[in-house]
Amino acid sequence: MTEGFTTITMEPRKHIALVAHDNRKQDLIEWAMEHKEELARHALCGTGTTAALVARHTGLDVTPYRSGPLGGDMQLGSRITEGQVDFMIFFWDPLTQQPHDPDVKALLRIAALYNIPLATNRATADFMLSSPLMHQAYQRKIMDFDAHMRMRTGD
Repeated sequence: MTEGFTTITMEPRKHIALVAHDNRKQDLIEWAMEHKEELARHALCGTGTTAALVARHTGLDVTPYRSGPLGGDMQLGSRITEGQVDFMIFFWDPLTQQPHDPDVKALLRIAALYNIPLATNRATADFMLSSPLMHQAYQRKIMDFDAHMRMRTGD
């Protein structure tokens, strides 16, 4: 382990969050239908309507959280910090301002801080899902936040 970092093992069965803004939901549904067989090998969750639509159109089991604007983005962020989400497919709409933009920014920040794979478009999602790492354990390094804070405060 590198000093100042800790390692989290992502098992071969990944915990994948599925999120899409309204203008991108159909894109995510189509993508999920194309990759249904691969997605079925993993544990899926998602925000509100997105989770329900993906489950309905694909027949996959998708654990739903609240709608993004009603706290779903924050729920997913919390699951990432707890190690319960390994991977996120977030088809966001960069051309439309969202009423919950601060929550979206916070979710993306948490994904970066906790070093989880994040796809924000179909091409990246395709590359990630086809990676050989999808079928094996992966050692994900994250900053040791406690050590970082001790260094900052001098404790």
